Amino acid sequence: MPHNDKDAQIDKYARKLHPWLRVVKNGDRGVNTVRADSSTRVACSTTPNNKEGLPATPIYAQMAQQAAFAPGWTSLVEQSTAKLSKRPEPSERLPADDSYVNVFIEFYPEQQAALADPAVEMERVRKQILHMQKKFAPNISSTTSVRRNFLCATIPIPMLEELSRDPAIAFVHPSEPLKLDRPQIMSVPPKKKVAFKAIGSAKKYGRGEGVLIGIVDVGGFDFSHPDFLDKNGNTRFIAIWDQGGDFRQHPPAFTYGSEFRKAQLDAALAASKKPGLPPAPWIEPQSQRYPGSHGTHVASIAAGKSGVCPEAKIAAVLIDVPMLEDDVERRRATFSDTSQIIHAIEYLLGIAEEEKLPIAINISLGTNGGSHDGSGGVSRWLDACLAAPGRAICFAAGNAGQDKPQSDEDLGWIMGRIHTSGQIPARGLEAEIEWTVVGDGIEDWSENELELWYSAQDRFVVSLKPPGDTDWIEVKPREYVQNHRLKSGVRVSIYNELYHPTNGGNYIGIYLSPNFESETFRGITPGIWKIRLRGDDVRDGRFDAWIERDDPMEIGREGERRLFRFPSFFTEKSNVDSHSITSLACGHRVIAVANLDEAKQQIYASSSQGPTRDGRNKPEIAAPGTEVIAANGFGDPDEPWIAMTGTSMASPYVTGVIGLMLAQNHELTAAQCLGILQRTARPLVGGSYKWVNDVGFGRLDAEAALEEARSINNRIKLR
Repeated sequence: MPHNDKDAQIDKYARKLHPWLRVVKNGDRGVNTVRADSSTRVACSTTPNNKEGLPATPIYAQMAQQAAFAPGWTSLVEQSTAKLSKRPEPSERLPADDSYVNVFIEFYPEQQAALADPAVEMERVRKQILHMQKKFAPNISSTTSVRRNFLCATIPIPMLEELSRDPAIAFVHPSEPLKLDRPQIMSVPPKKKVAFKAIGSAKKYGRGEGVLIGIVDVGGFDFSHPDFLDKNGNTRFIAIWDQGGDFRQHPPAFTYGSEFRKAQLDAALAASKKPGLPPAPWIEPQSQRYPGSHGTHVASIAAGKSGVCPEAKIAAVLIDVPMLEDDVERRRATFSDTSQIIHAIEYLLGIAEEEKLPIAINISLGTNGGSHDGSGGVSRWLDACLAAPGRAICFAAGNAGQDKPQSDEDLGWIMGRIHTSGQIPARGLEAEIEWTVVGDGIEDWSENELELWYSAQDRFVVSLKPPGDTDWIEVKPREYVQNHRLKSGVRVSIYNELYHPTNGGNYIGIYLSPNFESETFRGITPGIWKIRLRGDDVRDGRFDAWIERDDPMEIGREGERRLFRFPSFFTEKSNVDSHSITSLACGHRVIAVANLDEAKQQIYASSSQGPTRDGRNKPEIAAPGTEVIAANGFGDPDEPWIAMTGTSMASPYVTGVIGLMLAQNHELTAAQCLGILQRTARPLVGGSYKWVNDVGFGRLDAEAALEEARSINNRIKLR
């Protein structure tokens, strides 16, 4: 707690920063340089030497085969025994002015006393940010975007202090780490024909003429695949923005990436027919061209010739997600967070306006972080985008629905144990949560995050006990522990916040950080970390908590230690199998899609469930997403098709149907599209029209939805 007026004032300013930003702000130059090697939402413009960061050339490899990990994952591993170095005094620490984060800056929407117009204030801050970017890191890809009272920007970490003291700013949200819900992939026999997904008769419902399908994805877009070629052999892709590319100029409205337009893509297709020249995607190369490309498969479902909207125009954004093959220098200077989604949406909306077409956008990426009630910066930004007619966005609900293994070798449940909830009945009573960090021969070098939300009516005291320890770290409401170093070297940050500025709820953030200081790197102590909640004043008592997701990756070795970025998870005892839907799909106007196994007429085991934390019905609809055959991007020409399973495959099916709806009626709003899908959904066998947390309102009935879209403006005058 603050001990004097000066401390209280500092805390007042700090409350404008999300706790994760406070953790990062408290780190010095060396710590945040190393953090950039393993974090997808911190970037650094300089390269550390071997004493300041990871080994210069860490070994990147696929995660070991699942069977190689024994059940005793939580056993302690032998960590570095090097003596921990003494942490420098604040006056001795170098500022992290070469490290950057993406943020969503929320300004007060109404004019405050002694303040200029909010738009003027936003422009003032935007110019300050651009000046700092140019001064300290001209090589860091960055763009500032404005929507209503939000500013999305890349800022040097020391600037967080300045933003927290700005009277025009209400709150600074972090950009959340962005992950791909990896589908299950199956090969398709060469002679097997793809099942066409077109809806009804072309004469009645059309085939997507006069609409734009937008795809935001990873893996690359194989614009040369036969599924995307028209009768003249030209591609139906009219634009591709490769956010991680440098082959072409960036789009005019942005400062990074490589933009390909239709004329360039068609020229590459024509040139590829000449003897001695490579295939078209190698003439106009994207930064990702992975065989079996996720983005190509998704685009094929929504708008390929075999897809739902086979005559729509296609525009796509390739998200820059560093893959296993990428070297540490690229990873260090690259963001992979939700700010990229915002830029992608703004780009696609710009293409739609340029073409004067309505647009349906698919996003098969997600994150676990945030309040799961639509109050976060990204959700509110997307809702603002969807206020205009002729726009809709579909999100894959996520593949975090599985909480138990289906076989001895199945480890999919790890990605599903991300949520817990409960209720403390009365004052003085407690609830305990078990949070597992993996060990057994590997060392987790990723930062592990847990967010817990509870009612503003209540007051909880939170305590944390590390594995193998006997002491609890207790934090009462309005107190915090910031980058506290344990004996193991792990740093713990705990924030017990009241009245979050965006939703008024109470929030507890717990962050486990490796010891990033030079010469004494330590991963997270493996085992079960215990969290105890004690009711100090209880009127409601309910709570929900999520673990931020982390895709498994071996990031290097140091001596005999294998260093991993590995997901933590709740124990079976603590996990609650609900509310696992990606937080990006929790917005009020976006559409969340579940994975229907058509053959079995049931929801696939990995499909994420709702509802949202504030009790809204998400996902809204289920669509075919199991063993869906679509284009095999950048693959063997003799094997043009590939089958994949996941909500990533279900969502573009709905996107295509909405594309057909918008082609019927350009003035449909996102809210109307959502209402039509709810109204026309059909229950599964043995089900009812009642919303269910894994199915939504039922399975998609495409023809019924199209009929409803055709007649939405019909009115009968009685008198």
